[in-house]
This record gives sequence, C-alpha cells and structure tokens, in this order.
Amino acid sequence: MDPASDRQALAEAVRAALERDCPGSRTLLLGSLAAGTADDYSDIDIEWVVPDRAFAVCLARAEGVLGRVQPVAEVRCDPDFRHSDRRRLLFVRFARLPLFWRLDLSVRTESVADHPDYDRDNPRARARDDEWSRPASALANAVGAVKALARHRPEEARGLLDRGFARIGEPHEAPEAGERDGPGGRADMRTDGRPGSVAGGPEPPGHTVMRSMLGGRGAGSGSRSGRWPGVMLPRSVA
Repeated sequence: MDPASDRQALAEAVRAALERDCPGSRTLLLGSLAAGTADDYSDIDIEWVVPDRAFAVCLARAEGVLGRVQPVAEVRCDPDFRHSDRRRLLFVRFARLPLFWRLDLSVRTESVADHPDYDRDNPRARARDDEWSRPASALANAVGAVKALARHRPEEARGLLDRGFARIGEPHEAPEAGERDGPGGRADMRTDGRPGSVAGGPEPPGHTVMRSMLGGRGAGSGSRSGRWPGVMLPRSVA
C-alpha cells in the first residue's frame, strides 16, 4: 500500500469520526495535504468547528473519538490557547504510526471560526509553566528537525534544535569525547534537569519516551502499523 494514501485515508477517517460525534460540527483539511503539496514528512492539519454550546464537551471527548480511529499515544495542548474559551490546538500522536503523521487538530467554536487571531494575544488564554511539558515539546522539535533535514533545510533544523534545547534549559553544544560516554559507554542524557543513566542504572526519561515513540525498535528496522497495515516507519529515521 502507498503510505501517502494511507495518511490521506487516516485524515478522512478522523474527519468523519469528529463530525459524526458532534452533530452540527464541520471539519476542514488544512496545510499541505489540502494544498496538494504534501511530501513523505508532512503531518495532518485539521480544523474542527463546533457549536459554541458543545465546545467543552467536544474537547473532553476528542481523545476517545480519535482513539476509535487509531489508538492514541499522546495528546498535548498548545500552551498559547490552553485556557481559551473558544479555541484549542491539540497535538495528537497516534500509536504505531510514523512520528511525522502527527495530527494538529484546531478546535474552534462557530462564533470565532472566521477569526484566526482570536485569543492569540490574550495572556489569560495561556498555560502556566506547570501546565505543559517542556521535554515533550523539545522532543517534538527534534522530530521537526529530522523532517527539516530530510527536506534539505539545515538552517530550519538548527533553529528547531536550538529552541528545543532552550526549552529544557540545556546548552546546544556537542560534548567533548571524554564527556560523551559514561562508564558503560552510553551518553548521560538529561531530561527535566534530572541525571541520566549510568551503567546498570535505569533508563533516563528521554530514552524511555523516544523508545516508545519509535515503538521500541532499533535503528534500521521497520514495523507495520496496526489499523493501517501498509505503513512502515522509514528505515532512515526509525
């Protein structure tokens, strides 16, 4: 099966599920998939316009609705709109699918559907620092950097990495040879300021999260997805 057609089918299934769950709502396909300019690394951008009275209910049900299309591994909310009363931007990572197939789901009420800047500059709409995960956001930047490099955009990749390291308060410099490996020959990764593993110690959070994102596979392997059996993670990035 063609992975591109699988991704398109996933987008259509998501749209149908959302509209079916909330009568009176509508969805729009956005971004490169809508424009016909998508490549192997394009994500899925969908806007879900819901009746104002159903906004809270739709948000509460969204993960479950999406999970009936494809198991959901993670849902994050854009901190800029975490407390907006009429819009949210959800970042959805599906299980057993390529990392690049993230769903960016914009949820808006009908009353602000035609107001793209609603709450953009409203400080009360933003999340507090303890309401969003900086490491998760940094990992998303790392995935974006891989995409940028695959598209031959090194400066874009550098910017994504710089912002990712800044989010977790780490300097972005390559370590010296003596600093790279610990006693067991493994890098001492740090996430959220906590020490990484040493030989025989527990796997650091960064390793655990990234391993789950890649489905527990080592480099060079491919793995078929569940509901979308034709999909395989690219060997070059798995």
